[in-house]
Amino acid sequence: MSAKWLKNAVFYEIYPQSFYDSDNDGIGDINGIIQKLDYIKELGCNAIWINPCFDSPFKDAGYDVRDYKKVAPRYGTNEDLVRLFETAHEKNMHVLLDLVAGHTSEEHPWFLQSSKAERNEYSDRYIWSDFCFGSADGLPYIGGECERDGTYILNFFKCQPALNYGFLNVTKPWQTPMNGPAAIKTREALKDIMRFWLEKGCDGFRVDMAASLVKHDDDKKTGTSAIWRDVRRMLECEFPDAAMAAEWNDPGLSLRAGYDMDFYLNVTGNGYSTLVRDYENHENEDHSYFKKDAGGNINRFLDEYMDRYEDSKDTGYISLITCNHDTIRPRYNMDHRELKLFYSFIFTMPGVPFLYYGDEIGMRYQKLPTKEGGYFRTGSRTPMQWNEGKNLGFSDADADKLYLPVDPSKDAPTVSSQEKDPDSLLNTVKKLLSLRSAQEDLQSDAGLKFICTEPGRPLVYQRGSLFIVLNTGGKEVSLQKDLPLAEKLFGIGNTSYEKGRLTLGAQSFAVYKS
Repeated sequence: MSAKWLKNAVFYEIYPQSFYDSDNDGIGDINGIIQKLDYIKELGCNAIWINPCFDSPFKDAGYDVRDYKKVAPRYGTNEDLVRLFETAHEKNMHVLLDLVAGHTSEEHPWFLQSSKAERNEYSDRYIWSDFCFGSADGLPYIGGECERDGTYILNFFKCQPALNYGFLNVTKPWQTPMNGPAAIKTREALKDIMRFWLEKGCDGFRVDMAASLVKHDDDKKTGTSAIWRDVRRMLECEFPDAAMAAEWNDPGLSLRAGYDMDFYLNVTGNGYSTLVRDYENHENEDHSYFKKDAGGNINRFLDEYMDRYEDSKDTGYISLITCNHDTIRPRYNMDHRELKLFYSFIFTMPGVPFLYYGDEIGMRYQKLPTKEGGYFRTGSRTPMQWNEGKNLGFSDADADKLYLPVDPSKDAPTVSSQEKDPDSLLNTVKKLLSLRSAQEDLQSDAGLKFICTEPGRPLVYQRGSLFIVLNTGGKEVSLQKDLPLAEKLFGIGNTSYEKGRLTLGAQSFAVYKS
């Protein structure tokens, strides 16, 4: 880990299309983000991650990059982005950009040159088979669209050809080794992109599909890890305060490969999904741990999480998320009380947490037609809800010009309405993040020990000198145990500790100082 500022970092993820529209064209923009930095800071987040804001055809919402060094005109200009960096730094905030490392758009100039029949400097920038009807050795591919005699390998959608970082083991004539000239040129081009934005004030990158670089890599991602370690060496020499967050979901590998953070992503059936999204495993049932009286068991999460935590705590951070742009919002199946408890857990655990825009007010998931390759994810990418005015304060454009429709419900949650309610979800998040910032034992690198995880009893865990207690159920629970609980620093619902007996009322939470 090289970015020491991550010790007390709390990130706010911004989907730029939908955050705040400053020029009334119906699409959020960088100047809109600048105007809302004070809101983010007052919320308690001191860092932001912006989903891709680079020039793109937007067939995958910007994850199909056409020019890595140019801000998409719909968001503004490069100068606007530099001003965002500068303004954030004035407020002691940091900014991560989203780096799409494994592929580009099919409209990127590199690919247009690579697809030509005659050899040129970009012919090997992507992965091409050597025959238009030949096998791609088990990899997804596209043929019939280019003049070049071969098929090109994909990294995700059809519009996203895979960049050539080489193969761990070359088995076909058209494959190149990861340490060969072609793969090295691709690696150096990636570093060049990173330098370009870091020199302009960017504080680092969240890397999309970080494990996808070297093809036919082994289970340990030996080849891809070697590339990222090479990138980390460059950062340590040239930008020692820069941070990297991996979309990898395997901290044991990613953090040893040079990343500072790795997301604990929601994958159906994994530990994280049992917290708030366990309905995905059941047609008509929801056994999420934070769903009241749903039969959830925290050990289904901890059995997986603790192994990951113990394996990686000395090398970097696991990042727990409230949600992200690829995930159904937790409000889909949770009410505000359940969300308060879930966020209380997220923000008192180790690692660097990420709050998805709008989750702090409980924005709903909306079932919508796909937009820019979003498919089911589209419903989690709707405009931020600022107030009760036109388009819920997102934009003064006509409703039919909006990137996506705002929540049409009469009771759609907004920032302005929740700011007035001291017991609102928004104000609960503010109090939690204020506590995390004030208490070093709640920050990213403080230790963790679980004391009671028995079903039917309070969940009890320790962070340094602090003890956190939680009851997600609808009935009072208790535990007879000698604990050094003194001052209560924060609480939701009724909790008490008398004569060695810890009692938690229905759906309650508290942080005690010893």
